[in-house]
This record gives sequence, C-alpha cells and structure tokens, in this order.
Amino acid sequence: MNNAFLIAAPTSGSGKTTVSRGLMALFTAKGYKVQPFKCGPDYIDTKFHEAVCGRPSVNLDTFMATPEHVRELFAHYGADADICIVEGMMGLFDGYDRDKGSSAEIASVLGLPVVLVVDAKSAAYSMAPLLQGFVNFRKDVHIAGVIFNKIGSERHYQMLLQVCDDLGITCFGCLPKQAALEQGSRYLGLDYSKEAESRELVNLLQSHIDWHALTQLRVRLQWIDKSIAMDLQIDCNGLNAVIARNSDSFAFLYQERMDAFASTRFFDPESEVPCFDGIDVLYLPGGYPEKHLEALVANEACRKAIKDYAERGGRVVAECGGMMYLCEAIVTDEGEYPMCGVLPYRITARQADRKLTLGYRRFELDGREYRGHEFHYTQFLGEQPPSVTQVYHAKGEPADTPVFKYKNVLASYTHLYQL
Repeated sequence: MNNAFLIAAPTSGSGKTTVSRGLMALFTAKGYKVQPFKCGPDYIDTKFHEAVCGRPSVNLDTFMATPEHVRELFAHYGADADICIVEGMMGLFDGYDRDKGSSAEIASVLGLPVVLVVDAKSAAYSMAPLLQGFVNFRKDVHIAGVIFNKIGSERHYQMLLQVCDDLGITCFGCLPKQAALEQGSRYLGLDYSKEAESRELVNLLQSHIDWHALTQLRVRLQWIDKSIAMDLQIDCNGLNAVIARNSDSFAFLYQERMDAFASTRFFDPESEVPCFDGIDVLYLPGGYPEKHLEALVANEACRKAIKDYAERGGRVVAECGGMMYLCEAIVTDEGEYPMCGVLPYRITARQADRKLTLGYRRFELDGREYRGHEFHYTQFLGEQPPSVTQVYHAKGEPADTPVFKYKNVLASYTHLYQL
C-alpha cells in the first residue's frame, strides 16, 4: 500500500473526477488491487469508485475527523491494497476556511504525492506560472506531476511539454478533448456502472497516460506502520444496527461507520419491512426519497413498523432523506405523499421551492459534539421548525439548520460522521 497518490486540480471542472475514476478502472483492469478514497464528505463520487474498483471507497475529511483518525482510516483500508488512489475535491487548496480541510491538507497529513489534473484548453505557456505557483505554494504539499486535459493538437501538446521541461515538473500525460472525458449530472438517477463508458475511458487513459510512472509514486511519511497497528476508532459503542439501504432513496453511507457497528442488517424501505429484534439502533441515512415516493407510500407496513418502533422508545438516527422519511409528508408538484409520521413536519420537494443548502455542520447535544455535512435542495414546508440545539457552520457561525429530538429519535438534515 506504499504506492499511493492524490489526484487534484487547480479548480473544479478540470476533469479530476473522470481521470480518477478512469485510473481506478485502468489499474483494476490490469490486476491491481485498488483502494479508492475521496477527500471531503462527498457520497456520490465514492459510488463511482466502488463500481470500478469492486471495493468500498472511504472518505477522508479533516473537519469531521482528526488528522490522526484520517491516518488510521488510510492505513486500515489501504493495508491490503496494491495501490491507493485518493480523489481530491474542488481546487487543491479550497477548504472550509482558506485551505483548512482541503485536498492539500489531506495530502500533507498523509504525505501523499499530488497529481494535478489541469484543464489546458485555452492556454499554453501561461501554464508555467500557474504550475509554478501550485508547486511552491506549500512546501508540505508535494506536486509529483501533472496531467493536462483537453489538449487541442499535437502542437499544443508539445508546447505544454516545454512548460514541464522548463519547470522541472513531470508530465504524466496529455488528454485530448473527447466525450469519454465529459462528466454528466451527478444529482439524480445515477448509473454507477456504465461498463461501456468505463471501457472507453480506460482505453483512452491507457493510450495517453504514463500509468507505469504512477506506480512509482509513494507515501512520503513514515507513519504507516504505526497506524496499521492501531484499532479503527469510530465510536459506535458496539451497536447492533438495522439500516435502510437502497441504491437511490437511502444511499449515502460512510463505509467506515458501517464497519464500526458490531453488526448490521439492511432492509429496503421500498419493498421490505425491518425486523427490530436484537438491534440497538435504526439508522435511516440520506438519499433521494423524493424520487421514489410512490414505492415508499405503497410499503405501508414498513412505515407503520418504523413509527411503532419510534413511539415505543426505539433508538433512531435519521439524516436528510431519512429525516424526510420520518416526517408527516413530502409534497411535490404531483401531490402530497404520506411518510412515517414520527415527526410532525412536511417537506417540500416542489420545483419552485428548491434551494441548495450546503456546508459543514457541528452541534452539541446531551454532552457530546456532533460533526457532519449538509447537502439538499428540499425544504421544510411553511415555517422552519424549532431546533433542540444551535447548529454552527465550520467557521463557528450559527447555521439555520434544526435538529430534532423526539423520545429516542435524533433527526436533522445533517449527515453525521459519527452516531
């Protein structure tokens, strides 16, 4: 697992997600055991990673976890891998407060070499000062080399190679502008497999990337042997959990949290009824229940079983889509759909009411701190319900996000990193 690198970019939209997924698929096709990781709280890129690598992708986040914990995660999940590939988020140095929580911070914490994917479609030698700035901005972040994306011609390619020669930077490849490198919408209805598209992408990268050189990149810090010996410390208190899981409605799960439960049982709220015998907590994760309301409504037995479990004091943790499912109803442009009725609120998913709410969150409740991330377009219908505690943004400013505590139910729009 010493063979590892982080794929980043100067800005979002440069192609790092597609290149990351393509390299994961390429190395997997060549027989390498690839462990994927994702910087930040993103749930969707990890699904693509798992589809091409055949093993779960793990989030690395220095807002929701300590640097020591991030090292433990990396060492634990990468221990049996031939190569670890970490996909960055946004621009390399973009964090929640300057570069705090950024991909650069993850690279520094783990000692990972960075491969920078650069959109070069409208520039040639102007790439020189851009790359020079990234290379020298932080001495604890090592830029191992660059992959140029959206190259227009052989002449363009030669000009970019001259940039790398002048700066002494390794060029791992130059990718032409092609449809296989274009990424579509990542919001709803995702097909994580798309085998034909993956094959086309693998063939393109194999032709234009020096993947042999990437196998020579190594972790640059000497912390790994120590961390491998550590226990993975995610405090789920040895809980036995029953978990709602569906490829779309209830899909957003942190792999490390699943592995920290003493035992897990899964059920699909669209077609199954959970059994609560011998469990300590019902976990309803996020997803897009608003896209599958007819199936959720049709499974009345499941909704009734969950309401009965909550009313008799069963412990429930519900996040975002899971919280919506616990509410009285979800309203769309097509009508109103009854949900579990544990929480006396209605959620609107109408197009006219859509509003992006996004960002890290933290709050204290019952003597402990919770950290997580919020990302949704739906809203509460009518007046915002009261919260049992004040929620804060990453910078410590108050956030207008309610947290609900009803009997042993904990629910909010925030995806929690720990229960």
